[in-house]
Amino acid sequence: MRALPIAAVAVLLLVAPVAGVAGPDVVASDGASPASEPARPAASVPPSGPAQSVDPVSPSTSPSRSVDLASSADSPSTPSQLAPQIETANLTLRTLSTPSGAATRVSTSTRGPDLGSSLGFATADADAAFETAAVVDRIERTETNVERQQQILAEINRVERAEVALYSRQSEAFSSHADGEITDRELLDELVRVAATAKEYDERLDAIDALADATEDFSSPGRLDELQVALQVYEGPVRDRALAIARGQSAPSDIYVASSQGAVVLATVVEDEYVREVFRTGRWDRGGSDISNDAAIEMTEAAYPETAALRQPDAFGAGSVQRITIPHEFGTLQTFVSGGTEQVFVEHQRVGLTAFPDSEPVTASGDGFNVTVERTYPGGPVTVTVLDDETGEPVPDVTVTKSVGGGDSRAIGTTDGAGVVRTLSPAEPYRITVVDEPYVVVLDDIEPLTTPRPVGDE
Repeated sequence: MRALPIAAVAVLLLVAPVAGVAGPDVVASDGASPASEPARPAASVPPSGPAQSVDPVSPSTSPSRSVDLASSADSPSTPSQLAPQIETANLTLRTLSTPSGAATRVSTSTRGPDLGSSLGFATADADAAFETAAVVDRIERTETNVERQQQILAEINRVERAEVALYSRQSEAFSSHADGEITDRELLDELVRVAATAKEYDERLDAIDALADATEDFSSPGRLDELQVALQVYEGPVRDRALAIARGQSAPSDIYVASSQGAVVLATVVEDEYVREVFRTGRWDRGGSDISNDAAIEMTEAAYPETAALRQPDAFGAGSVQRITIPHEFGTLQTFVSGGTEQVFVEHQRVGLTAFPDSEPVTASGDGFNVTVERTYPGGPVTVTVLDDETGEPVPDVTVTKSVGGGDSRAIGTTDGAGVVRTLSPAEPYRITVVDEPYVVVLDDIEPLTTPRPVGDE
């Protein structure tokens, strides 16, 4: 994306979607878009250049890698169409969480439209776009080729310093939330601002790169590619959802938040998908050595063996950070791998709710209902299904509530035409109640499952 002309940017605040009323910031303490966003295309560079992009490896050239037997990445497959070495009964989709044993603050917030937050986001977007237009103008107004090259390098240096500031802002937000100093809404707002700023810097570098290409006897330094990959770690699918909700572009929904010093987990349900993002600063060596595409793929395969066996990973990166993407039959896994630690430090997951494998049912019958709760790990999607106990038919329009740790019950919704309603699992035992006055069914002391952590992070 190229930078907008200054005149065009001036209307951003007027056209940005803004919710008309402020929504509630309800926090119930737990005691402690369907398709994945397309990856940015890699710039075309010679083999010796710093940016690296690797397509999925052909089985004929790398027999040690897992083989995807699906006919197309865009053609959904049922579990029975998985590669034969996968036993779907034992399938798990591992996920990062806060460090094992770390003091963790856990809560679930109802995110709704927020006029104040939305206006703040729009103002920040406009300011950043104005600055990008000014950067382009400064470069284009230089009088000599040497001055133009110097100005390009100076602008890259400014973005480098800005990225360091973003890292500090985000780390401080993690710690402040973990310490109870800021609310869930304040944390999400700050993470949305960080993500939007990072995206603008990324786009600014696109514009600088184009100007460098148009400069005689000059080309962009390799650190520009490395910086762009580093900026992408601040984006995330749950942050995108939180922004859309604040602007009134998406319906209100619950967002699970878990934080510890240097780590955060965000999770929510978007239509028919479970969406999760995790950031672990302790796994990112910001001054680490370079890492190749193949090495990063191998590290992701080792950490997520079941997911990597479903489909061939794809890599894009430069310098000390690589982005690995695995689109598979159940959803998408995207990781960012650090060259210094040789570990995944950012994880984005999208998993179809109807195919979510990491759950175990508990069932109860009474008052004519048969109720099944598909329990899962903290922050995971919990599916409640209500059927008629005699006919087995779904029962719609029945209210379902949840209470955590002996707290008050909170309505999570009413069952749909399939007799289903969904919520997010807390981190401690909880109770599900199905109410259709005068009939009531209670499932008490439901224990969340253990989080299926990546290999090496148990």
